Amino acid sequence: MDIEVLGALSVRKNGLSIAPTAPKPRQVLALLALHSDQVVPLATLAEELWDDAPPRSARTTVQTYVMQLRELIGEALARRDGERRTAKDVLVTLPGGYRLETGDGTEEAEGTVDFREFERLATAGHRAMDAGDHTGAARLLREALALWTGSALTGVHQGTRLRTEAERLEEARLAALDRRIEADLRLGRHRELLSELTVLVSRHPMHEALHGQFMLALHRSGRRSEALDAYQRLRATLVSQAGLEPSAALGRLQMAILAARPGSPVPDGAPVTEQFVARAS
Repeated sequence: MDIEVLGALSVRKNGLSIAPTAPKPRQVLALLALHSDQVVPLATLAEELWDDAPPRSARTTVQTYVMQLRELIGEALARRDGERRTAKDVLVTLPGGYRLETGDGTEEAEGTVDFREFERLATAGHRAMDAGDHTGAARLLREALALWTGSALTGVHQGTRLRTEAERLEEARLAALDRRIEADLRLGRHRELLSELTVLVSRHPMHEALHGQFMLALHRSGRRSEALDAYQRLRATLVSQAGLEPSAALGRLQMAILAARPGSPVPDGAPVTEQFVARAS
């Protein structure tokens, strides 16, 4: 089974989509896919579909949605010659809930699950970064981020559970992006990063780490005054929207840029995040 949630939802078996178009069965499938090979309790499915006010018919309605999913799974299974499993073997009923099986135990039939591959690559990238392997970290994190084709679970109505999962995935994406840019800065790719960072700070106007990286890339590209302007824009946004001043880490980066002669580089290790400051100090 192939599962994609890092963008539009796609769940395919034997090359055939098993994702329904109706909103609520689609929610059920999305939650099962995000917890594939694990039991998803009926209560969790009900909370996703109806928050804290499930109807009396919640159990029966969920069972109906599961039946609809099994019909699609059955059609997909029928495409494979010699298939012995049934839809109930793929979408399994267990005491208190359901489990979506991603494989049938054979290596060639396991398929791909994009969010698990993202987590694997991102974890390896973070470890490489911590070990000082900036080239390896940049490569691994770039591969992880390439798995994303849009916002998590695009096209799926999100209740409480799916919204939480989508936010978790987006935070992991942003953390991987932050470390990948840091790795690229360490490798001296500041000029190549400018266009990307220009878009990112516009998209995330209160994200301090991205602004710090943008400031550093601008300064190292000989655009010192623009780097200082970027700090002032962030400060104005933070003060007006959150009543906060920029962090001490970002303030130290601003002071390092101010203290440097125009055109001279900020020493490698200049603070971009709090962790960066801790390592540099």
